[in-house]
Amino acid sequence: MARAQKSEPTPEATAETREPEAPLTKGHATPTRKEREAARRRPLVPKDRRLAARQNRATQQSEREKARIGMAKGDERYLPIRDKGPQKRYARDYVDARFSAGEVLMPVLVLVILTWFLPQQFLDYVFLGFWAVFAFVVIDCVVLGSQLNKKLVAKYGKDKVERVRWYAAMRSIQMRFLRLPKPQVKRGEYPA
Repeated sequence: MARAQKSEPTPEATAETREPEAPLTKGHATPTRKEREAARRRPLVPKDRRLAARQNRATQQSEREKARIGMAKGDERYLPIRDKGPQKRYARDYVDARFSAGEVLMPVLVLVILTWFLPQQFLDYVFLGFWAVFAFVVIDCVVLGSQLNKKLVAKYGKDKVERVRWYAAMRSIQMRFLRLPKPQVKRGEYPA
């Protein structure tokens, strides 16, 4: 049987590929378990409790502020469970892109409260107007729910559509600047 002979590398090639030699020792002894535990040991209760409490409050406040900003921006990590998911994001963007009749409901309620000081003959018309606005808001929410459901079925398929009608209706009733997460689209920019 013939074996293939290995060619010996030239001295120039081995000098180029050779790595510099590392020292053979660490330079210090391996710490014992007792020494490692002593290095990690901290008191259970800090020496200055007031300082520790202040630091704890500061870190919690910064975490809450970070979560608040993340939720306002619509970051999925900071959203509550009711707002998470691609379908909820689609519903939010769809509601924020359109003008909803529910946005005027709160100002109308404030006007109704302010008109209580008017004579009784005007109050009847005010309450009639309020109920007309309320009926219009309910009709608008029903139409919004059916439109949104059709869009979600077209985008995600009938089997995978979540129930978001109530979610979209509650968001459409809020005034735009009070919504959380904050609107991510301008009016008229409907999601694809």
